[in-house]
Amino acid sequence: MPDWVRDGYFEYIKRLPREITIQLIEIKPEKRVSGKQIEQLLSVECQRIRAVLPAGCHMVVLDEVGQQWTTIKFADVIKQWTYDGGAVAFVIGGADGLHHDIKQAADELIALSKLTLPHGLVRVLLAEQLYRAISIIKGHPYHRA
Repeated sequence: MPDWVRDGYFEYIKRLPREITIQLIEIKPEKRVSGKQIEQLLSVECQRIRAVLPAGCHMVVLDEVGQQWTTIKFADVIKQWTYDGGAVAFVIGGADGLHHDIKQAADELIALSKLTLPHGLVRVLLAEQLYRAISIIKGHPYHRA
């Protein structure tokens, strides 16, 4: 990822309260070689994603066709996930998106936008929205409605 993605992502993650643990796991994309179909590439990436997901996690897939939530709704959902306990895994697709099996296995399918966004930008936007949602939950003035 370019420096601006790393810098933007870590800027928001470092602001989160210490009791919130975030682990970034990057999946190596499958090499595009002639003769391989997109479905084959996505299938291999799907296996890599499944291999690193925490057992029993609540899987949230980010996809442009997912539900669009307001930030307040996102904060309410995160609060509920916190009460439920367990790990929450956010899955962001690569250049070709995500395999349909990952989307079907998701507990939630959400969209940060109906626009198609590059992976790096989604990472930064998600980090900012996580920080904003936690700020709302904690009563911090970062979010101004």
